[in-house]
Amino acid sequence: MHSQHEENYLKAIFKLSLEEAASAVSTSALARELEVQAASVTDMIKKLAAKELVEYEKYQGVLLTGKGRSVAVDIIRKHRIWEVFLVEKLGFGWSEVHDIAEQLEHIQSEALINRLDDFLDNPSFDPHGGPIPDKEGHLPDRQTVLLSTLPEGSETIVAGVKDDSRELLEYLEEQSLLIGTRLQVLKHLPFDDSMVLEAPSGKLAISRKVADNLLVRPPKGVLKTK
Repeated sequence: MHSQHEENYLKAIFKLSLEEAASAVSTSALARELEVQAASVTDMIKKLAAKELVEYEKYQGVLLTGKGRSVAVDIIRKHRIWEVFLVEKLGFGWSEVHDIAEQLEHIQSEALINRLDDFLDNPSFDPHGGPIPDKEGHLPDRQTVLLSTLPEGSETIVAGVKDDSRELLEYLEEQSLLIGTRLQVLKHLPFDDSMVLEAPSGKLAISRKVADNLLVRPPKGVLKTK
């Protein structure tokens, strides 16, 4: 058994290790992700290391052990399955479910989650495009790139979001930039690095910040990332 606080740290370390394509995560990045002081991060990392959930060396970052990764992936699995349930079966909007799933992800019953997974026909991705680990902890392959990296003329499909904050999701809803939306990159504007897109709803301009948080399927010839 682990506290909710510990589970949140393990989940954040796992998430950052994927985003940064690095096994070790800096304590400063972890502090930013969790919005806590660096000293608090160091204290928790020492506790997690004592439980053999992480490996930590000063100035070298923190690394999940096999045991720690298993806990983190299990929390992510529960969180994303609950999000699917809330959207598909209870009618919540995709911008509403993150905070609720944050509470539900700490339910310990493995049998409940497995039955819920089967009830939902074992979804591979959550409503935000996030891959859902299976019962063995394997993540489905999600080959995506950031929209901001695509050159002019590229055609693509929205596949997910890097930032699942309520503010961004509500903005994407207003712009009809939902999962599965087809897009074409018309222009990169050098003045502020914004982009002009062609979408089913018509032409629209988005900021670099939005483009940096929108995951899309890569066109042919574009380097793919998970």
